[in-house]
Amino acid sequence: VLVVGGSGSGKTRFFIKPNLMQCHSSYVVTDPKGSIVVECGRLLQREGYRIKILNTINFKKSMHYNPFAYIHSEKDILKLVTTLLANTKGEGRGGDDFWLKAETLLYTALIAYIHYEAPEENQNFASLIDMIGSMEVREDDEYFQNTVDLMFEELARDKPTHFAVRQYQKFKLAAGKTLKSILVSCGARLAPFDIAELRDLTAYDEMELDTLGDQKTALFIIISDTDDTFNFLVSMCYTQLFNLLCDKADDVYGGRLPVHVRCLLDECANIGQIPKLEKLMATIRSREISACLVLQAQSQLKALYKDNADTITGNCDSMIFLGGKEKGTLK
Repeated sequence: VLVVGGSGSGKTRFFIKPNLMQCHSSYVVTDPKGSIVVECGRLLQREGYRIKILNTINFKKSMHYNPFAYIHSEKDILKLVTTLLANTKGEGRGGDDFWLKAETLLYTALIAYIHYEAPEENQNFASLIDMIGSMEVREDDEYFQNTVDLMFEELARDKPTHFAVRQYQKFKLAAGKTLKSILVSCGARLAPFDIAELRDLTAYDEMELDTLGDQKTALFIIISDTDDTFNFLVSMCYTQLFNLLCDKADDVYGGRLPVHVRCLLDECANIGQIPKLEKLMATIRSREISACLVLQAQSQLKALYKDNADTITGNCDSMIFLGGKEKGTLK
């Protein structure tokens, strides 16, 4: 379903809450300001729902969410890196996409190393930040090896074809000055993780995203309606959720989840970009997953997903228009 127009409170009152209160499936609800969980949470508890809350406004009131907990293969690492890059703004050099590709190689190598080689309690963003922080580069000494170089050198001796080693060797093809620029860009992109509360939030996982199709669960994702600094966490959560549930439906349940999962994406344009959403909208329905995209105007969808916006709209079974003044939407 695509819901367009109307005021923020109007969309919640006339669409989000009535659909949520049917209590016929698991729900994932984007909750600007955190008002929906307050007004509907006890009803869902009485109906036997597990309640999960990811709060990106006040981290202390949130359950823990660790994206690393849902990495099970090299494919999952690439998806996580793609989502991170799509929803964070690096401050590296402009021009062609060389800098973006170099960052991609570094993140992929480090996350793969953490996933395959680090103890389970260290598989989180804090470890990633610490590794990047220890990657000293000396322009006047091209043979200098920092701590991370030595770690990968040791891994290469034991496992020369390791996925992490292959990615890191490609990254190290760059010269010293270039490497320094890439590391500065990485530091700027991951600056939010300098906040101790965010590191704590992502230290371990309580969300159990892969179980939403197993038993009735309501996951409320509370976002700020004025600040999008931490919305990359929300887009990561949705991306992993869709991929995990699709894989589980195919691998465990023969193609269809036993409990339908309905995603009510209020303020859809403000949660960041979900990679390949146009493909997901066309394929998730057969697996007992549905998505309701709620927007102020259709132009928001075009701004975020560019040429794929029409494909996303076309894959929605129904469109509900709650009124508005934006010319493109009216047309």
